[in-house]
Amino acid sequence: MIAQLRGQIADKRPNQLLVDVNGVGYLVHIPLSTFYALGDLHTEVTLLVHTHVREDAFSLFGFLTSREKHIFELLLSASGVGPVLALKILSGMSVDDLVPAIRSGDLVRLTRIPGVGKKTAERMVVELRDKLAALEAAASTPPASRGGLESDVISALLNLGYEQRAAEKVVENLQSNGTAASFEVLLRAALQALSNPNRRAQRAGE
Repeated sequence: MIAQLRGQIADKRPNQLLVDVNGVGYLVHIPLSTFYALGDLHTEVTLLVHTHVREDAFSLFGFLTSREKHIFELLLSASGVGPVLALKILSGMSVDDLVPAIRSGDLVRLTRIPGVGKKTAERMVVELRDKLAALEAAASTPPASRGGLESDVISALLNLGYEQRAAEKVVENLQSNGTAASFEVLLRAALQALSNPNRRAQRAGE
């Protein structure tokens, strides 16, 4: 079973990515959050992969952070939610918004996601609410020097090829300035800061 892929981006689209690993091309389905965080074509990427096997299909679903992959796999445990719908859910709502929506039973917000009807939303709330509460409690129990959101963004930056110290510093600066609304917002701001000409020399390998 494939759990991780590291290679060059041979092609990318909003819902899928072609990763060239030593001459072998892997087609990986991705959410929009991962697509927005990807580098340019022919740059290196590391994806955490969920392998979905059926009698008639062998599909790969990729994510830049372990948190998003975990939420994807939790969604799969809900009745009536397959991998394609789970990916649509993560593309339609960020993890930072999805988790509280499910925990609070906010059916109005959940049914705004394309492909999610009222019955599916209700099942997600009933079947995942306790699992997500346990997940959040476990994540917050051990005191850490860095929050989960910061760690996920730094992990994504490292996967995109940035040097660790540079990634940590830019995230800390953005957090101190109040840029911490969500994973996508913080990651986008970090990428903009790191793409500044004065910071390009900090990329790994340069």
